[in-house]
Amino acid sequence: MYRTAIEQLIEWKANERRKPLIIRGARQVGKTWLMKEFGDSSYEKVVYVNFDNNEQMRNLFEGSLEISRLITGLELYAGHKIDSDNTLLIFDEVQEVPKALTSLKYFNEQAPQYQIICASSLLGVALHEGTSFPVGKVEFMDLYPLSFVEFMIAMNKSQYVDLLQDGNFDIAVTFKQDFIDILKYYYYVGGMPEAVQAFVNRRDFNEVREIQQNILTAYEQDFSKHAPNETVPRIRMLWNSIAAQLAKENKKFIYGFIKEGARAKEFELALLWLTDCGLVHKVHRVSAPNLPLKAYEDLKAFKLFLVDIGLLSCMVGLQQKVLLDGNKLFKEFKGALTEQYVLQQLKTIKGLNVYYWTAERGLAEVDFIIDNGSNVIPIEVKAEQNLKAKSLKVYQEKYQPKIAVRTSMADYKKEEWLLNLPLWAISKIKDY
Repeated sequence: MYRTAIEQLIEWKANERRKPLIIRGARQVGKTWLMKEFGDSSYEKVVYVNFDNNEQMRNLFEGSLEISRLITGLELYAGHKIDSDNTLLIFDEVQEVPKALTSLKYFNEQAPQYQIICASSLLGVALHEGTSFPVGKVEFMDLYPLSFVEFMIAMNKSQYVDLLQDGNFDIAVTFKQDFIDILKYYYYVGGMPEAVQAFVNRRDFNEVREIQQNILTAYEQDFSKHAPNETVPRIRMLWNSIAAQLAKENKKFIYGFIKEGARAKEFELALLWLTDCGLVHKVHRVSAPNLPLKAYEDLKAFKLFLVDIGLLSCMVGLQQKVLLDGNKLFKEFKGALTEQYVLQQLKTIKGLNVYYWTAERGLAEVDFIIDNGSNVIPIEVKAEQNLKAKSLKVYQEKYQPKIAVRTSMADYKKEEWLLNLPLWAISKIKDY
């Protein structure tokens, strides 16, 4: 299964000033597979250490963090010598042994020749427990579920990806029904690697749902295993409210939807836990679309999205028969799946900050506002071909953006200030 993150890892290896790399991401998005695949394809040898319930390695790192001692211990564990030029060291679930995390500082300062990649799905949670963190001594990479482009490649549709990457919309539109059909599958299957692999191999929708349900169950078990006991009920309540929050016309997160009378203070730790684990994406409102957007962030107003569209469609019990009903799927659930889909693709674009905008009195709302450091681009998401975008018009008249994007089921069209981008081509937004 091809993951575009492999290209980032190749760049990391080629950088002479590289530091130990930590890959962050929710459980089961493919961190372990990615590290091993990279090691097997780019190095002569790989030393893989999983710190979860690994008493031997815990004891090694609980002692002195002298590099020569650690390398000797790792060589004994691996059963062979470690050549720093040709060996990749993989530390999986590194947050389970806090001193292993601390050791990255000494590797970076005293022995930068060793090439180390770590993974953690609960790093943010571990840091709240007082873990010493090697600030400035490591690099980060975020891994998400498969994007729609990666999903197309997994479905043996690389030629369709090539059409998009070349910007060849004249031909792409000829095959738009094929793009739409694959996109429907993506709405149902999502991007969790195990679900995608099963679907590619057997095209069994029931098997996909079973895998997704198992993933959701595993997440809930994580709540009980890793979160403070007093916070677990609130995490569950908040987690289970997200689908209902997205089904609202106004998708702003409202604590009262969790339970009557709920207040932000009561659930702030639960929300922090879910965001730190990568299970939810928090998208804040901005009061004005000016650079940098973070300076105009409204910390009290935000939307919450799940890590994966397939898991969301599983949570709401989306039936596979909807896939056969024209383009009804894109409008299902008040367009929440479509908004989730667009946000999920935006998150995979490196260096992109994502927000949303509403007018002060709530008379207009732009679904997403993105900031790449030099431009602010508004994005209107339409779940169908109805292109009446009153909010985008209000925004345009008020702020005069150089370019605005409307993504929908309509065909590609570039107007003076407005770019109509088909939903199946939303990945092209990075070109703008």
